[in-house]
Amino acid sequence: MFERVVEFLSPGPDSRAELIETLASAEQRELIEPQSRAMLEGVLRLADMAAGDAMVAAPRMDVLDIGMSYEALLAEVIATGHSRFPVTEGGRDNIIGILLSKDLLKLQRAPELNLRTLLRPAIFVPESKSLNELLRDFRSNRNHLAIVIDEFGTTAGLITIEDVLEVIVGQIEDEFDDADAPSGVYTLADGSYRVAGDAEIAAVNEALVLTLPEQDFDTIGGLIAHELGHVPQRGETVMTHGLSFSVMLTRGGAVRWFKVRRAPNGVIAEDAA
Repeated sequence: MFERVVEFLSPGPDSRAELIETLASAEQRELIEPQSRAMLEGVLRLADMAAGDAMVAAPRMDVLDIGMSYEALLAEVIATGHSRFPVTEGGRDNIIGILLSKDLLKLQRAPELNLRTLLRPAIFVPESKSLNELLRDFRSNRNHLAIVIDEFGTTAGLITIEDVLEVIVGQIEDEFDDADAPSGVYTLADGSYRVAGDAEIAAVNEALVLTLPEQDFDTIGGLIAHELGHVPQRGETVMTHGLSFSVMLTRGGAVRWFKVRRAPNGVIAEDAA
């Protein structure tokens, strides 16, 4: 009876939107950490997202061709740092299997081996496959990479188990994107900002009252890549123009989200370039 009275006086959330608001309120009251709130929201979002929402688009896929020499294969593996690669024959759309980087050691020790014998079967999934189902498949069949195809059977991209897990741990808050911040700039509970990598510099300047240079770059990702001298990787931070830009999430070789903080009063952030 006591529990029913408590529930009547303090009813719980009745919808997912109310639950998300409750989590945000808990963060603001410092009952949970920002990272914990983001992960809980990611779990909720997982059921509403499909493979097409989290995949690496086909133009950004790193693939190997079946006709490449061992030296060329090794160079590509070292350059990209991936553990698995789609292998194609006669064009990028014709994926004949998946090569694990570690299997190249077998070619080194036995050059007479045929690369085709080392390929693992490629798993194909439609763009509409839910991430919940895909995560269950990844866990049950021990495949960590799937090729995503569109309604015409053409390769749309690829998705890995890491891409699915990043929906949970990557601090993505897509439910607020278009409605609340079309500029790609979001204010976080701790006073910092989450900025999309493809956000236009003009929009960032307007939202944060800044004067970042607009003449040479269109997006904030392009500006930060120039400051660093290379494409930023997850976890990297650059101090520039009085701001700290930390890479929160990358996907397909591009930065998807930055966490931006203003430098403390009296601290001048030096450009990384």
